[in-house]
Amino acid sequence: MQPPGQAQDLGQQITAAAKSAPQGWEVAHTLDACGLLCPEPVMLLHRHVAQIRSGQVLRMLATDPSTRRDVPRFCTFLGHQLLKHEEQQEHYCYYIRKG
Repeated sequence: MQPPGQAQDLGQQITAAAKSAPQGWEVAHTLDACGLLCPEPVMLLHRHVAQIRSGQVLRMLATDPSTRRDVPRFCTFLGHQLLKHEEQQEHYCYYIRKG
């Protein structure tokens, strides 16, 4: 288990790294679901994806390990494209293009 300050520092690092989207991707919206547990991250993702236009990219930040399973399934089931998934210890960043 990490000391509390170290876990927060790591979260800040991945959040800062995620602010710069991969080249050629313009992020229309960022959803910060850090600290939320299943099923909340995917419920929020569903709501936030509905707010962007088809073809736009949403960036989602999360700390719940179940998002590694749930976000790809969400994308497949609803016809969205999971462009990229980054993971650094227990912090996750997803780039999703709305279908």
